Amino acid sequence: MKILMVVYDNDAYISHFPLGIAYLAGACLEKKHHVEIYHQDIYHYPESHLTNKLNNEKYDMVLVSVIGGYYQYKKLKLISNAINESINRKHFTYLIGGHGPASAPEYYLKITDADFVGIGEGERTIIELLNCINIKGNFSEVDGIAFINDKGEFVQTNARQLVKDLDELPYPAWHLFNMDYYALQRFPNISKSDRSFAVLSGRGCTFECNFCFRLDKGFRPRKTESIIEEIKILKERYKITYIAFMDELLMNSKERVKDFCEKFIEADLNVKWDCNGRLNYADIDTLTLMKKAGCVFINYGIESLDNATLKVMNKALTKDIIIKGIENTLSVGISPGLNIIYGNINEPLSAIDEAVEFLLKYDDHAQLRTIRPVTPYPGSPLFDYAIKQGLLKDVKDFYENKHTNSDLLTVNFTQNTDEEIYEKLNWANKILINIYIEVQKEHMMKTCDKLYLTKDATFRGFRHT
Repeated sequence: MKILMVVYDNDAYISHFPLGIAYLAGACLEKKHHVEIYHQDIYHYPESHLTNKLNNEKYDMVLVSVIGGYYQYKKLKLISNAINESINRKHFTYLIGGHGPASAPEYYLKITDADFVGIGEGERTIIELLNCINIKGNFSEVDGIAFINDKGEFVQTNARQLVKDLDELPYPAWHLFNMDYYALQRFPNISKSDRSFAVLSGRGCTFECNFCFRLDKGFRPRKTESIIEEIKILKERYKITYIAFMDELLMNSKERVKDFCEKFIEADLNVKWDCNGRLNYADIDTLTLMKKAGCVFINYGIESLDNATLKVMNKALTKDIIIKGIENTLSVGISPGLNIIYGNINEPLSAIDEAVEFLLKYDDHAQLRTIRPVTPYPGSPLFDYAIKQGLLKDVKDFYENKHTNSDLLTVNFTQNTDEEIYEKLNWANKILINIYIEVQKEHMMKTCDKLYLTKDATFRGFRHT
């Protein structure tokens, strides 16, 4: 069957590689289906371009996958309108997936007029769905989907069983994508000449934060040997020198990280890499090994420096653990990504003061960091709490009325007014932005001195990159 997979325009100069779509494409190619990637992300096509394409070319399935953000929600509605306006609409199946639709499949079916929502891991679901379409079978027998039946009734089938061995899945279908474009994505501590790329080391997370939506419990790592082989292929075919591990939590245990790093060192990969980490495991020995294996940046979900709020979040962290882990990370020469959000249940306004103090002390400015409000995404415990407390009516209220931007309040869970929170965030983020600019200015002043006082012939210009 012929499938068009749409990568939506995220309004970015260089977009992240759509790893989920690439895995789905790989699974379909393995079963001899024909896959085409529609790169709205690269070429910034208007939605009318997609309608015209569907009017003039024949497909058996069109697929779109999005996360649950406000931008993605609006974009999916626009793309869906474009798809449904095609004169060939009745001749192909429209499938949507990703954490956005999966969290509220009935609602998403209604607003998109899609035929199916894929829920959970999609590599096996999409193959079974394609087979069922081909033989005109019973869709209720395909696990991991939702749809509206001929009677107008919402149907959600049994949950899709997780792929136990992720290394059984084919590699992402890199050859269908513009690899030279995605290799230009910049990450912390990457050089101008590095070529970067996204890799998945595992799926899931062992923690259960109250603001996080996750369908699948637990963590399933890939074998380190398989990851190394994938990186070797990326180096050989596409000259990749920087690996961005995109999974939720590479650092899911000290034992896993130790095995991972020792095999990386033994393989002599000679690549830089970054990952998402947990401060529970950020001891000197573990971090030193990560540094030796090529790690240059660890993105940490800190979220708050207020111990009571950390407990409400179910973060399994304390302020002391956070500070110790960040100090350890900096001491071995790895940059820490310091993610902080504000506004969880009854979080005091003083938590913003603590966050600013912490960031001013520990941020090495590998990235610009600001403080954002917490968002209760549908499917998360925090969303359920908001519904129970009457702070949200339903999914429609979340997307259409409340979640207008990730830097604005969706729901106020605190004892402070919206105006008090905005005033404090305005104050805090102006400080953080100003410090970041001052650090960049200081760096350029030193560069200027080095150029003219030492006659630095390696200088490459004051151009902003």
